[in-house]
Amino acid sequence: MSHKHEKAFAGWWPASLKRRAALSLLTVMVLGGQAHAADLLTITRDALENDADLAAARARLSSTEAGRDVVGGGLLPQINASAEAAYNRTYDTQDSTLQSITRGTQDDAFSSAGASLEASQALYDAATSREVTQAERQIEQEAFNLAASEQQLLLDVANAYFEILRANDVLAAREAQERAIERQLEQVREQFEVGLVAITDVEDAMASFDEARAERIVAQSDLQVSFEALERLTGKRYESIDSLSGDMPIDIPTPTGRDEWVELALANSPVLKSAQAGVEVSRSGLDVARAARLPIVEAFANYDYSDSDNELVSGHDSSSQVGLRASMPLYTGGTTSAQIRQNTFELEASQYDAEAQRRNTIQQVRSLFTRVQNDVATVEARRQAVVSNRSALEATRSGYEVGTRNIVDVLNAEQNLYDAVAAFAEARYDFVLDRLELFQQAGTLDAEDIEELNAQLKAGEPVSLEFERGSVAYRDALDIGAPPRR
Repeated sequence: MSHKHEKAFAGWWPASLKRRAALSLLTVMVLGGQAHAADLLTITRDALENDADLAAARARLSSTEAGRDVVGGGLLPQINASAEAAYNRTYDTQDSTLQSITRGTQDDAFSSAGASLEASQALYDAATSREVTQAERQIEQEAFNLAASEQQLLLDVANAYFEILRANDVLAAREAQERAIERQLEQVREQFEVGLVAITDVEDAMASFDEARAERIVAQSDLQVSFEALERLTGKRYESIDSLSGDMPIDIPTPTGRDEWVELALANSPVLKSAQAGVEVSRSGLDVARAARLPIVEAFANYDYSDSDNELVSGHDSSSQVGLRASMPLYTGGTTSAQIRQNTFELEASQYDAEAQRRNTIQQVRSLFTRVQNDVATVEARRQAVVSNRSALEATRSGYEVGTRNIVDVLNAEQNLYDAVAAFAEARYDFVLDRLELFQQAGTLDAEDIEELNAQLKAGEPVSLEFERGSVAYRDALDIGAPPRR
């Protein structure tokens, strides 16, 4: 087992702060990588800076952290002040003996002012305390969601990058195929003009050329679309990117056992951890609903001051209080019971969701590990198929030159060779991407994997929409010589 995966088995997420530090470290590692333009590390850095989905995930985490402070404020001291100033006037149309006596001295219009200050501190508030706990667990869940978003972005960038290289290698095969069949068509036409072959040979060659041309056009379109997909992730346009080395090792990743990868995933997958954190969020929601039946106890102190310029009153009034108060709902019309039932079902649903995610994670990891194993064998088989089809083409050409094989056999042999070359390219990129997806499903995909993969790129042979396509290895494989002559 690699050192990286030994650390993963030890527990990738021991605490919320360590999770956040790990996420920050991943970003710093990628952003700090000094690499030449338009390699995988450079593009990954651009994506981390510019991807909208990742930015939204970071904002959601920050919002959730702020929400915890909003809820937690209810457990801290509360201080309220108020003041008022008013102009007062009385309108009295009733008359009495007492009013007649005092009418001459009564002030019907006067100004008044008052102020009050109150401080309180919750001593027991189960509902708010449990809301804080729920907010903490929501932060845990959003941290896992952010980790999952970062890993998904790393996979998406690599997928977009290598889909360009895949499309480029397939296009190289289709262009070489079109050129070879075009040369064959020209030769057959010359032979037809001097009466050496029948018109059916020309038509067969023309049909093969048309098919090769159509496949080349499709490959060109795929390459252009692949470049645009990469631009969507980073918001930048790239003139060219580095190609993949022909001698990249094709090996089964460590650990080499499927069950070990399942254990890694169960211990580290941020998607699974998020689903499990969702259960705890729902459980806290049920606790909050139940706490609505409990009393609230708080200490308080207040001070009131009032004054007026009423001629019948002199001086000012003031009062103060210090004490405890408690409140408890006795009947809420069934609302509390209904909320408890609602949150109970939400907890049940989140538990089923977590179990479904656990099963899905296990199935995905098992399938991906099997695919990677098969990819290793497939790459070697496809490599050998190129060699075999080259030999078959040479033998068919020799047979055509001596008259034992016809032009259709030669065209089919050429088609088989180019299909084999394209399939070999497909197999190599399938291995690269399946391997990365296995790391992502296991929750271990990070900057180290991107750096290792970036080391397998070749800066000397860039891939672009205008540049000559295909690496040296592919151009050698596609150099099948001049068309045979009967």
